[in-house]
Amino acid sequence: MNKIEKIAHTYSDLQKKICNTLESADGKGKFSRDQWEKEIGGGTTAILQNGNIIEKGAVNFSFVKGKYSPEMKKILGENAQHYAATGISSILHPQNPWMPIIHMNVRYFALDNGISWFGGGIDLTPHIIEPEDAILFHRLLKETCDRFDTRFYPDYKQWADDYYFLPHRNETRGVGGIFFDRLKPGSSEEFEKLFEFTKSLSLLYPDIYVGYMKKNGHRSYSEREKEWQLLRRGRYVEFNLVHDRGTKFGLESGGNTESILASLPANAAWKYNYSPEPGGFEENTLGLLKKGIDWIHFNSKPT
Repeated sequence: MNKIEKIAHTYSDLQKKICNTLESADGKGKFSRDQWEKEIGGGTTAILQNGNIIEKGAVNFSFVKGKYSPEMKKILGENAQHYAATGISSILHPQNPWMPIIHMNVRYFALDNGISWFGGGIDLTPHIIEPEDAILFHRLLKETCDRFDTRFYPDYKQWADDYYFLPHRNETRGVGGIFFDRLKPGSSEEFEKLFEFTKSLSLLYPDIYVGYMKKNGHRSYSEREKEWQLLRRGRYVEFNLVHDRGTKFGLESGGNTESILASLPANAAWKYNYSPEPGGFEENTLGLLKKGIDWIHFNSKPT
């Protein structure tokens, strides 16, 4: 088993563990698993729909390889003839507007010119921002990052702020998280460290969400809060279709279209020239969709 086959095998096992944890916490929803194969490789698309708490969830694994196309060269900026890539990509859309959307991706990419790298991250997109939830999320990410390198969290948090941003709206997608790409291991020790880092993030991801499921999964909500959830989902769709690198690369490389677009919510809404009520939870949430918020030291209580 070569290096990328070893990683793919591990990521496939992690996908199963993530699905099992989320199914157990939801109590109703079950992941359907679609094993797909194309000329470039294959994978497993795991979809949960209409659960008690998760309205639509996707936890996808893939392992693909093929000819390095001009379109891929334009995106990646590297010279090569062939590529291989494996990873897990997951997004969870909840029923309850007080529950956040969460996204996680880990991946390994290798070219036949000897260049390879890890990428990935986790970010949180609350429909209604409750600062204490964002603070806990960032603290858990920092604790995991610090086990590997104390520079990871501040560097990758800034990267996430810049990446998960809708310039045409001048707002972040959510409360950020961490994002990293093109981490090229320079030694076998560095390779193992980065590989272990992606594994740790994969295991942290469902544990974080189960905490939110226990807290707000069955919380009561109003029609107004549900309508706001659909509008925020619309922003999520905009990012995934206009800016998301994974979506663009997956479609350009001839990946499984249904799996790539499984990140989209079941329902979303757009309202022309929307303006929030002054002082409402909508305005408060929009006020926190900014780059550079120090969530670790954020004071959620007015002084």
